[in-house]
Amino acid sequence: MEIRLDLPITKETAEKLNSGDYCLLNGKMYVARDAAHKRLIEKLDAGEKLPFEIKDAAIYYMGPSPERPGNVIGSAGPTTAGRMDKYTPQLLTLGLRAMIGKGKRTPEVIEYINKYKAVYFAAIGGEGALLSKHIIHQKILAFEDLGAEALREIIVKDFPVIVINDCHGGNLYEDAPEKYRR
Repeated sequence: MEIRLDLPITKETAEKLNSGDYCLLNGKMYVARDAAHKRLIEKLDAGEKLPFEIKDAAIYYMGPSPERPGNVIGSAGPTTAGRMDKYTPQLLTLGLRAMIGKGKRTPEVIEYINKYKAVYFAAIGGEGALLSKHIIHQKILAFEDLGAEALREIIVKDFPVIVINDCHGGNLYEDAPEKYRR
């Protein structure tokens, strides 16, 4: 079953999601990888405001390739989420509601996902060219000097993801193999 979700994602919406749910995201989300995350945390530590509203926001861990003529963005596949784990707890305490990437999260991040009623989605790695077709607009918001790792705002339409970690303790990477073994 597909669940269509409008972004931003509220706490109430996150609480309705369960690991294994297949979702199609629609609306505005942000793109940031580790270099941009480091700068976001530096801004916060300096008492500065973030360049976007983090409450209920979704961040996609992706560094796009340059767009070809006539395309909005180049290949847009997910990067490994674990590279952002040292920055994620602080962002979750500020209201970050959803993250999209690939791979497992640390126990600390999972604890914060549960505590702050957030959700971690996976996008399928290796499908960057297909995923890019679901991005209908993009612009750089900050850190342009980082090139592909600049902080971006993107608008997505029917962007396919799967809930990996829900806010109830569900973890598809652990639960699915166990179910299969039974």
